[in-house]
Amino acid sequence: MVKDRKRIGDSGEERAACFYAERGFEVVARNFRTRCGEIDIIVAKEDLIVFAEVKTLPGGDADTLAHELNATKQRKIIESAKFFLEKHRKYSNSIVRFDAVVVDMPGVAPVHLIENAFSEI
Repeated sequence: MVKDRKRIGDSGEERAACFYAERGFEVVARNFRTRCGEIDIIVAKEDLIVFAEVKTLPGGDADTLAHELNATKQRKIIESAKFFLEKHRKYSNSIVRFDAVVVDMPGVAPVHLIENAFSEI
């Protein structure tokens, strides 16, 4: 069960990384971990850096997504992004965006991008 979830999640992250790459983004990091949390994918293009949370939800819906990407999860991603930016100063003047990429959720595209899914308030 856990191995299946990991395999499905890894597959979704690979598809999301390809989705960004096809749109001209450079994949900067994957599964970037800090003690605060983890960022699934970090991509950059020109003066933009994107911290993306990937959710593979073959049996999910909008409510499932909202539950999975709750305020606590968002806060952890934001704190991890701050840590990344402190360590990688070349991105310090970049525009920062937080996306959600939903993979295989019924009713939307197979790889569905939600740009600016959340931000630091």
